[in-house]
Amino acid sequence: MKTEGNAEERKGTTRRQPESENAGMEERAVTVEIRRRSAGRRAWLILLVLSGVSAGRAQDSEISRKLTLKEAVSLAVGNSRDLALARLQYGVLQREAGVTRSAFRPNFYSGTGAAYTSGFPLMSGGGVPAIFSLSYDQQIFNPPLKGEQRAAEQRAEGQRLSMDGVRDGVMVRAALLYLELAKVRHALELMRSERLSAGRILDAMRDRAAAGRELPIEVTRAQLTTARIEQRVAQMEDREDSLSGELRDMMGLPQDLPIEVSTEDIPGAAADEAKDLVSQAMANNIELKQAETERRAREEKLKGERGGYWPTIGLTGQYNVLSRMNNYTDFFNKFQRNNVIFGLEIRIPIFASRTSAEVAFAQADLNAANLALQKKRSELSLDVRRKARLVREADLGGDVARLELQLAQENLHNLQMQFDQGRGSLKDLEAAHLNENDKWLSYLDANYARQQAELELLRTTGQVATVLQ
Repeated sequence: MKTEGNAEERKGTTRRQPESENAGMEERAVTVEIRRRSAGRRAWLILLVLSGVSAGRAQDSEISRKLTLKEAVSLAVGNSRDLALARLQYGVLQREAGVTRSAFRPNFYSGTGAAYTSGFPLMSGGGVPAIFSLSYDQQIFNPPLKGEQRAAEQRAEGQRLSMDGVRDGVMVRAALLYLELAKVRHALELMRSERLSAGRILDAMRDRAAAGRELPIEVTRAQLTTARIEQRVAQMEDREDSLSGELRDMMGLPQDLPIEVSTEDIPGAAADEAKDLVSQAMANNIELKQAETERRAREEKLKGERGGYWPTIGLTGQYNVLSRMNNYTDFFNKFQRNNVIFGLEIRIPIFASRTSAEVAFAQADLNAANLALQKKRSELSLDVRRKARLVREADLGGDVARLELQLAQENLHNLQMQFDQGRGSLKDLEAAHLNENDKWLSYLDANYARQQAELELLRTTGQVATVLQ
């Protein structure tokens, strides 16, 4: 395309002579250029409408990396630092739940030391001085501690769901970057072609004005059109560079590696009825699952605190090696060096005001979680219906943009035929051509808006991973 454009530019350069050139030759040159671009844009429309999941995976010899939508999403997920941090946080909560669980497993402690005693041999805490000691304890029945353990396990599950939410966010972000980059590159193709044509039309206007066939204001108007196109091309080039850099960073690719994206549509686009989407969201929405998990955690905590009115049972044991130096023979009839104790330790609450306070606190905490869960379900239902309407509106907007583009192309074709027959003006043809270009850009924007709305709906209904993996 660049070679063709350069050749056209060279032709345009040799064509721009003083008033001695025939103005009709210039108009015919512009006509040829307009025909070429119209045919090219019709081909672009066919490719854009028919492209989808079947985008090619073949490597181009001039491109270092050609990616499909799913490949880009997979690379972004595999290299996401946010997802790696979420995994670490999930591991932390798993270990925290393991700490609480460890009280119900065997625990052995060993130690030694020396102490001077005067009078009855006694250590701080109620023990006796020993050369060597080995102690054992394990909880068998402790409802408050068991409630804490189960609550910690539920919160670890909530963090796992949060990790899934981070993953879905990364997938949606990568998909949007990919789709927007494809849209911007298509728009750049159109605008660069329009820039070449606007330059040729400006040259023709200057020649016609010099020959007295156009007013100077028409030259100024053509200059303004060319300047606006240059401005939009620069803005799109900046956006393309930003999108490419961000997408490479997400995928973990070198910043100097060129990447090529293809025009794709979202596989399995959301097209279900609103009631079906609400049902999917209630079953799969990650934020709702997190709210349910938090409610279960507080419920387990309340059950445990209510069990605080019951006795607690634990296994306990100890082995001590004693020494005569602590005056055991002065207080006991018989001294035994090796001593063992093993049995059950049962604690029966008689009056535990702390237990009542803990139960009241846990009940209030659960009531708040129940209310938050009900609110989340109501908000989710409204949100799904709203996003389903946005998808429908975006679909209709895409149809309108497509028909407007088709109408602009047919109008340009009719004006082209009139111009060829000598019944039209170059000014009208230029206006129709610029209008077709604007409708092309509007169609690309409408198509991207539809894809963006579908991704947001899929994320809300918990279907992103299923669709993009």
